[in-house]
Amino acid sequence: MSTYGLPLLYVLLLWWFSTGVVLYLDGLPRRTHRWSLLGATAVALLALFGLTLGSREVSVIGAFVAFTGAVLVWGWLELSFLTGIVTGPRKHSCAQSCAGWRHFLHAVEAILYHELALIGGAALIAVATWDRPNQVGIWTFLILWGMRASAKLNLFLGVRNLSEDFLPEQLQYLKSFFSRKPMNLLFPVSATVSTVIGTLLLQVALADDTTAFEVAAFTLLATLMGLAVLEHWFLVLPVPANELWRWGLRSRTMDKRFKAWRGDELKLEIAERTALSRSRCAGRNWIANMTPSRGGWRRG
Repeated sequence: MSTYGLPLLYVLLLWWFSTGVVLYLDGLPRRTHRWSLLGATAVALLALFGLTLGSREVSVIGAFVAFTGAVLVWGWLELSFLTGIVTGPRKHSCAQSCAGWRHFLHAVEAILYHELALIGGAALIAVATWDRPNQVGIWTFLILWGMRASAKLNLFLGVRNLSEDFLPEQLQYLKSFFSRKPMNLLFPVSATVSTVIGTLLLQVALADDTTAFEVAAFTLLATLMGLAVLEHWFLVLPVPANELWRWGLRSRTMDKRFKAWRGDELKLEIAERTALSRSRCAGRNWIANMTPSRGGWRRG
């Protein structure tokens, strides 16, 4: 049982924890984003190096290393997008009257640089693992890329849950490209195709003639696909998915509280300065109104 249970549990924990970390970092004040991305870049480089080494090993450890490396590289690309550093040439929302192909092109402009970065990431992993016996890394990245593209299209065409809470302050303009509907025509196709792919991957993992490496590799991939399908269903079912990552979203609440506290402090400081200024002006006016007299000073 541990042969299948360990990869399944590993993917669940890595998916949950890495998503929460990205949400936490992109919710921090903008002055921290460059430092967060710098640290993530160092991690991504190490992950790419480990992925390259792991692609040479046809073993259970090699499968885990390649899978983890691809997920960490993906996390770097997601962080670069959610911090607003790598997005697209369009940095503002669409007018409500914008629709059709024009609206779709505007949506593409809003995420164009990020999509090009994803292509670059896929090409980099493909080159690093080219002609190697362990291809778990590139397949992991392609699953993440394909399912994220499907989710973006479904958000654009219309779903019940838009997951606005996951958008940080710097990307709020992207909500203008989302559409709220019970479901769209693409969703059944997305859910069906991804479920079939996940089932095929699971069948390979459960086959009698598979090696230990193949069991680990295809269990990792099948679990990842299953989680991607689950995320798709979160888009249309009345389920508060953000509860899974409440700890990751806490940084946005902290930032808002800090800004509110700073605002209150600024208002108090302004009020104190205004009161002090009025007090000084009143003192000057009192002195100016005093006139000399034989018995001393009197008010003018």
